[in-house]
Amino acid sequence: MAKISKKRKAVEGKVDAKKMYVLEEATKLVKDVNTAKFDASVDLHVRLGVDPRKADQAIRGTVTLPNGIGKTKTVLVLCNSDKEAEATAAGADYVGLDEYITKIKNGWTDVDVIVATPDVMAKVGQVGRILGPRNLMPNPKTGTVSADVAGAVTDVKKGKISFRVDKYGIIHSTVGRVSFDAAKLAENVKEMIHTLERMKPSTAKGTYMKSISLASTMSPGIKVDPKSI
Repeated sequence: MAKISKKRKAVEGKVDAKKMYVLEEATKLVKDVNTAKFDASVDLHVRLGVDPRKADQAIRGTVTLPNGIGKTKTVLVLCNSDKEAEATAAGADYVGLDEYITKIKNGWTDVDVIVATPDVMAKVGQVGRILGPRNLMPNPKTGTVSADVAGAVTDVKKGKISFRVDKYGIIHSTVGRVSFDAAKLAENVKEMIHTLERMKPSTAKGTYMKSISLASTMSPGIKVDPKSI
């Protein structure tokens, strides 16, 4: 059985596992109990009262966090030559089509987001089995299939992220880094929660926001009181 380090024991003593913290307390605490020597990510976990097996309750979408997530995303734009200059000017890291389709077929997926124009989706479909499991497949619902490649790239670079409910009805999303000011973390969490509230399916019954928690890469989870958001 793995031993718990002294640092881990010390920080776990600061978190009351039975307490529901108000958001402002939770964002301060998640910074305080971080034990990583690197700038760890802060993740939000929201258990929703939905049944992901039903199409209208399989929550999926995007949100632009007001303070970003502390990481500049690497973007590949798959498009024809007439859109390449537009994509490059908007800040895309890689732009092209056939050569990148070939690279992906050979196992290359070293990007965070892939944007594609509608007219090339037939070719992109050739690598769907590779991109799908990695959550890289362009999708109109997440704004990554668009004729406005400049707008799509700009949104991603500004902090637009995608999310989807897992099979247990939980949304997992990064909302910043432990180096962020606690108030900025709180702003990002509020934006994410309010986005999920707007997406509540009309067919969902009972409590919608069942539980909310925050945790950094190497910290215990901190329960957040939904009423405080």
